[in-house]
Amino acid sequence: MRKWKIALGTAVALGAISVASVHLLDMGNLSLNAGTAGAAPAPAAFVMPVPVANVVKKTIPIYLDYAARTEPIRSITLQARVPGYLQEQTAQDGADVRQGDLLYRISPDDFQASLDQAKAQVERDTATLDYARSNLGRGTELAKSGYLDKDSFDQRTSTLREAQASLALNQAAVHTAELNLSYAEIHAPFAGRLGRNQASVGTLVSVAGTVLNTLVQLDPIYVTFNPSETDLAQIEEARATGPIEVEVLLPGETEAHQKGELTFIDNTIDHSTGTITARATIGNAKFTLLPGQYVRVRLHVKQQPDALMVPQVALGSSQLGKYLYVVGKGNTVDQRLVSLGPTSGDMVAILSGVAEGDQVITGNLQKIGPGMPISPLPQKPAT
Repeated sequence: MRKWKIALGTAVALGAISVASVHLLDMGNLSLNAGTAGAAPAPAAFVMPVPVANVVKKTIPIYLDYAARTEPIRSITLQARVPGYLQEQTAQDGADVRQGDLLYRISPDDFQASLDQAKAQVERDTATLDYARSNLGRGTELAKSGYLDKDSFDQRTSTLREAQASLALNQAAVHTAELNLSYAEIHAPFAGRLGRNQASVGTLVSVAGTVLNTLVQLDPIYVTFNPSETDLAQIEEARATGPIEVEVLLPGETEAHQKGELTFIDNTIDHSTGTITARATIGNAKFTLLPGQYVRVRLHVKQQPDALMVPQVALGSSQLGKYLYVVGKGNTVDQRLVSLGPTSGDMVAILSGVAEGDQVITGNLQKIGPGMPISPLPQKPAT
């Protein structure tokens, strides 16, 4: 009986183990089937879209760039030519004045009195001269008839000459008095801009001793710069073909709004710096430029035909130098080391490394590298 119970228990245990094994196997198959049924296909490799631009061939202007400084063509200190009390300032500080405009007036009373006195003396000498002339005429007739001796006749002749000289002297005094009276008004000798007043109304001014103000000419204006002696041959070659156009750019400007002409090159080179002084005359009708201002100048020296141009934004830099990413075979990235030429606006000339018709990549440069697949974006039509 005991053996039967043991055998029965063993059979029940083996059956339970078998059922459990079958159940675990079925669960594993279900899990495997479920995992296999939900799997997605592997994604395709990402291709970076990039904007591109064609390498174009065009004629571009060649410029020489220099730092420069503006200078007035004329700059004077306003001073009085006659002494007196400053009566009026007719033009305000910093005013733009025209040639001949009244700027200052000195009290004219003393000069008017001197003029009146000189005129009165001229009238007196005129009367004296008329009498001396008529007296000499009578003496001439008397001398012919023998009623006037020679000494008396010579006295009348001398009196006439003295009257003539006295009249001429006082006429000169009238002219001097008129000049002094005119000097009481100080006018602008040329069109320009006044500075800050340096003599208040009521100041006793002296001749060439009291500074009243300064006046500078603003239109046109000089721009002075210093080309190197290595550039001088190129500048002289350009001057031989005609006037050299000069463009002026203010700090922060990329396009020139004022232009002029190269008008002066000095006759000696500074041996300490290897540069020469040059000067351009620039129209300044809007008074944009002021004397003493730092600017940049560009000299248009020649035209360069058939230059290969690319956008400057396409350029990259590495330890090997400047490079461009170009669309290669199979729309992959091809890196080209390039040498640069002059710039024109937002374009730069490429001397070597690319050919006309190549497509250079102009965007997403940090996200791509040599050999990577890319998708060139259609170029926008030029406006």
